[in-house]
Amino acid sequence: MLDSEGMIETPPLPPPVRSSGASATARTVRIVLALALAAALGLLIYRGIRSRVATASEVKRETLDLAVPTVSVARPKLGAMSSEVVLPGSIQAFIDAPVYARASGYLKAWHTDIGARVKAGQVLAEIDAPELDQQVTQALGAVDQARAAVEQASANLEQGKANAELARVTATRWSNLAGKGVVSRQDNDTYQAQYQAQTANVQALEKAVAAARSSLAAVQANLARLEDLQAFKVVKAPFDGVITARNTDVGMLINAGNGGVAQELFHIASISKLRVFVNVPQTYARAATPGTPAELTLAEFPGRRFKGQLVRNAEAMDAGTRTLLSEVDLDNSTGELRPGSYAEVHLKFPTTVPTAIVPVGSILFRSEGLRIGVVRNGKVQLMPVVLGKDYGTEVEVVSGLSPDDDVIMNPADSLTTGLAVRVVPANKLTPKE
Repeated sequence: MLDSEGMIETPPLPPPVRSSGASATARTVRIVLALALAAALGLLIYRGIRSRVATASEVKRETLDLAVPTVSVARPKLGAMSSEVVLPGSIQAFIDAPVYARASGYLKAWHTDIGARVKAGQVLAEIDAPELDQQVTQALGAVDQARAAVEQASANLEQGKANAELARVTATRWSNLAGKGVVSRQDNDTYQAQYQAQTANVQALEKAVAAARSSLAAVQANLARLEDLQAFKVVKAPFDGVITARNTDVGMLINAGNGGVAQELFHIASISKLRVFVNVPQTYARAATPGTPAELTLAEFPGRRFKGQLVRNAEAMDAGTRTLLSEVDLDNSTGELRPGSYAEVHLKFPTTVPTAIVPVGSILFRSEGLRIGVVRNGKVQLMPVVLGKDYGTEVEVVSGLSPDDDVIMNPADSLTTGLAVRVVPANKLTPKE
């Protein structure tokens, strides 16, 4: 028996028995009671030790469990099949040209001002050039003079041919008479020489006619040149467009470049079709092929997008900027867009390699490079990755990550490859199934 203090209470001994039989019985009882008491005490001690061993094992197991770090994982999102790149660009007219005068003089009148829409061949201005007019008159006189010289040379040629024919007939007659012995050979030789002289004279006259005709062609060409210059007294539009600048006025001296710097009279631009030059980064240079769709956004047209198309590129990288010069054309038949405006060009390039998108917080910056932790078979694997575009809170991974990987969210800097972890699904991306 146990008392209130937990001590074993020894039962009172029976009164001594005087007989020897009673003494033996008492000793047996005491032995039995002692053995029972020892057995009870041993059982109590065993249960206590067993409880303490079990508790220690549980504490050790819980300690080991708590030593395994817990990580939250999620599957990365798939990137878009097309990638949109936004680049700055300046809108330019499809054709843009200054208009100069080809005839020197004074401006007589102008007929169009800035903002005027003109057609090809429409008169823009007129120039008064009296000196040029006098040169044309002089050239006309030179042509008449050369033509008269040709006529005179032709007449001389006809006369020379007639004389040559007479000399031929005479020479033939005297040759026959000399053969019969009627006339002397000396007289015959004289007439034969006269015939040869007339023949040579005809050849000379023919060359004189050719020279006169060449002189006539030269003065006629000079006259045509001056008449063409005279036609430039009327300044006309070279193509359909809009006048963007007028740099002259009535009475101003117009210099066509003879002895000075030529002056620009007007500036004309064709704006029914526009072109935009953009510098595509080297990363997207291979995708910047003709036919790529493009859209333009401008600050003055909020919410609107103007459709265009990439039509050509330089086929060579700029060594200074590592960019590819490309041209985007777009229709402007409505005339809403103006050359010289700033625009943002949205180019949609197809994605050739599947990409994954993960939160920025899942990236580890290590000395050996960028790493992303994934869990495979309950252990950490640090994967080297190559990043693409930065979306702010998310980033594109173009290499090193599979869409089926379990990405560790907000990993600790102490993570190492091969470390065993406890996995908890995250809610930021697609939860692990």
